[in-house]
Amino acid sequence: MVNVRVFLICIICTCSWFVSFAREVVPFNDAWQFKKGPFPMDVMKTVALWEGKWEDVTLPHTWNAKDMQQKANAFYQGVAYYRKRYFFPNDWQGKSLFLRFEGIGSCAEVYVNGKLVGAHKGAYSAFACEIQEEIRFGEENEIVVKADNALRPDVIPVNHSLFGVYGGIYRPVSLIVTEPCHIAVTDCASSGVYITQKNVSHQSADVTVRVKLDNGGLYPVPLVLETAIYDGAGKRVAWKKQALELTPQGMQEYASSFHIRRPHLWQGRKDPYLYNVRICLYQGDALIDEISQPLGLRKYEIIAGKGFYLNGEKYPMYGVTRHQDWWGLGSALAKENHDADLAMIMDIGATTIRLAHYQQSDYIYSRCDTLGLIVWAEIPFVNRVTGEEWENAHNQLRELIRQSFNHPSIYIWGLHNEVYQPHAYTAQLTRSLHELAKTEDPDRYTVSVNGYGHADHPVNMNADVQGMNRYYGWYEKKITDIDAWVEGLEADYPEMKLMLTEYGADANIAHQTEFLSESLNWTKEFYPETFQTKTHEYQWSVIEKHPYIIASYLWNMFDFACPMWDRGGVPARNMKGLVTFDRKVKKDAYYWYKANWSEEPVLYLTQRRNADRETRRTTVTVYSNIGQPKLFLNGKELAEVRQGYTVVHYIFDNVVLADGKNILTAVVVTSDGKEYRDEIEWYYTGEKRRTVDNFENKGEHSGF
Repeated sequence: MVNVRVFLICIICTCSWFVSFAREVVPFNDAWQFKKGPFPMDVMKTVALWEGKWEDVTLPHTWNAKDMQQKANAFYQGVAYYRKRYFFPNDWQGKSLFLRFEGIGSCAEVYVNGKLVGAHKGAYSAFACEIQEEIRFGEENEIVVKADNALRPDVIPVNHSLFGVYGGIYRPVSLIVTEPCHIAVTDCASSGVYITQKNVSHQSADVTVRVKLDNGGLYPVPLVLETAIYDGAGKRVAWKKQALELTPQGMQEYASSFHIRRPHLWQGRKDPYLYNVRICLYQGDALIDEISQPLGLRKYEIIAGKGFYLNGEKYPMYGVTRHQDWWGLGSALAKENHDADLAMIMDIGATTIRLAHYQQSDYIYSRCDTLGLIVWAEIPFVNRVTGEEWENAHNQLRELIRQSFNHPSIYIWGLHNEVYQPHAYTAQLTRSLHELAKTEDPDRYTVSVNGYGHADHPVNMNADVQGMNRYYGWYEKKITDIDAWVEGLEADYPEMKLMLTEYGADANIAHQTEFLSESLNWTKEFYPETFQTKTHEYQWSVIEKHPYIIASYLWNMFDFACPMWDRGGVPARNMKGLVTFDRKVKKDAYYWYKANWSEEPVLYLTQRRNADRETRRTTVTVYSNIGQPKLFLNGKELAEVRQGYTVVHYIFDNVVLADGKNILTAVVVTSDGKEYRDEIEWYYTGEKRRTVDNFENKGEHSGF
């Protein structure tokens, strides 16, 4: 039989046609089977014994979608198996075949027809396995994945204390088919392409594109590597190609450099302009592989005491944090779930997002590129050390950097969060991670995060930026103690690059009260939403006044599962989110930030869920970024208004409620004649106080 590929190449040479044998990327998420449970013997014997006992599933999938969210410390952690049968056609013989898993919680082994083809440790990064040597072409093959989310002292995170590690193949899987010579697939499951940029300004930019190539054969092969940069309209603005002979002995790296004049810069939310870098690999006249990667030309700069600068201009870092899990879904999310989260983050007016405390879906990073959100990406080195995680922490950081290298939205690599004893070991490991990050990516910042508020803590100062988590009024002291903290650091350490990396308070929307003190005993069961609102109102007003805080990240955008907790009336839940776990209710603090950050018009009456009022004489708070509101109680305008902490904060004191139902209406008429209204209902049925022992009826009024 005539070799079809050779025949087509002959046609190309004769007729100057273009034929592509570029890679195929096949979604590999359907028709899986699942079985949870420990194995009594080796993997493949276990699989055979379970015939007829499998559950049909579609990926993404997690076995902890419910049990990790509903009861404290009562979830399955351990081993489970996934199986898929797949027909590999004969015409894939001679190709290189890879399975690429975007995320398995948390340790995985992959078998093809009973043979181990790959293993991975870490729940949050992708990994790829080369499988063609074990494939039986022209027939059905069996693929088995063993997943295990049991805690291990050598794999970060080493506990479930701050968040749960969901078990399963909870992100998508792809089958990648390439020619034997291809752009590397197994370089930490990265794209195999690394784009760096230097000397970026409105006048010019220098770009270097490094490409790693792999030859799966036994002999050197002459190839041509073509690298081109296209603008947002698809016009080619730069192009180079180089002839090479690719050895089969190890991956090889090739670089192309470009000087771009008058570039269109990536300007965050204002103008997230992207170029496209296209890398083509030719063998003769045939295109045998192709990769496209985003390029956003931008310059990030952090100046101690002054703030964050994007392309030479000071840029506001209005920050939120995000855990990936959803109520009822766990971490097994579809694109529409990620999009829904990003839509709310954009709606609130955030400009930057800390993706805590682990590598998140590549789809999220890609969407942040296109939306203009500036991203903090980090590894799950969090909460506790064992002394056995050194190698795995380095591996996970290397994977994070290589897999996410080309996303222009990422400005910083997070090395650890609230990791302490033994101090000397933790400091040494953090320094080593910093050096690894600077070797892999010299052009981005690094950051480590401490839960203590003093600069001289033994694990501090081992990264470019020092992050501090401060929960004044919640875990320590009073809400207003944030002032003394930041002023003290400003005075004592003016050259420190400091970020406030977590702050806030829990809020159970079923818990409401008008009476609050300046602190709340978090060990009690009453977590009123009104206390969270008070915390954010005051603390954002302080942050806003201090450019010394280069960026701030409120904790958290969404409630999330915390499977070891049983607090605040809801088990297995951290309720510090501005939005409930099911994404259905936006708490009052959500609108506080939207009014302060967003350019969209906001008019919002707070305490709408605190409708059963405790006092007749009360206070009403309105957020408005469109001018001073008028307030009406049961149709009568109230005149006593004062400015709160920021220009969007309006407080009406001495509001006297009628018995029974009361209707409050806020109205703003803008200069263009457009009217905005917000309305809520309150009820007064007599004086009362919530019978909550931690308040003891001593707090001041929540409107303050």
